[in-house]
Amino acid sequence: MTAPLLKISGLNAGYGAVPILSDVNLTIQEREIVALVGSNGAGKTTLLRAVSRIIPATGLLEFAGTDLLPLSPEEAFARGIVQVPEGRQLFGRMTVEENLLMGCRLRRDPGGVRKSFEWVYRLFPILAERRRQLAGNMSGGEQQMCAMARALMAAPRLLIIDEMSLGLAPVIVDQLLVVLNDVRAQGMTILLVEQDVFAAFAVADRAYVMETGRIVREGNVTELSKDPAVRDAYLGSD
Repeated sequence: MTAPLLKISGLNAGYGAVPILSDVNLTIQEREIVALVGSNGAGKTTLLRAVSRIIPATGLLEFAGTDLLPLSPEEAFARGIVQVPEGRQLFGRMTVEENLLMGCRLRRDPGGVRKSFEWVYRLFPILAERRRQLAGNMSGGEQQMCAMARALMAAPRLLIIDEMSLGLAPVIVDQLLVVLNDVRAQGMTILLVEQDVFAAFAVADRAYVMETGRIVREGNVTELSKDPAVRDAYLGSD
């Protein structure tokens, strides 16, 4: 097996003197969709903040063979780690197109940027129709599409999505899951962090289950779907 794109081993992180993550181990291969699932407060977002270098951490944290621990958030972003944050965090007083331009602000390939615009508008046709509309005036589902498109405009190597389904109708979630498969088909690697285990398992190749800052289960989604502990806690029993 080739070396993983992201390798996390023995990772510990928290906020000040408050530890949250304890000895976390996780790997993601190129072109995989990996889900990180768990209940609210399990430590999922803390792990994302550590990977994105927003908070300090100890242990092993490598991306494409590079040690991430010394890097700033901007340096991690420049290397291709791009996050769709929980709650979208769009610039509500800017148009859809202006938000997308913010995603590619560090790129220096005008031709590639034009192709990215064409691509994300194919993925999300509603954004093309509303590209002059203020992002803050769109529905929650449209805002999530805009947030995902903004991240894709950065041409990431690793796309991290935090709670994609939060507050969205099931029909919108299903549409976004189709988009994730389309994105992976273009060669992108995705880490999907979700409370909605059904949604995450519908699209992921492998998954990790986190509880109280630790990884307690891992495997392919077919195996995990049959695990009695996972079914009882997250999927319900038949």
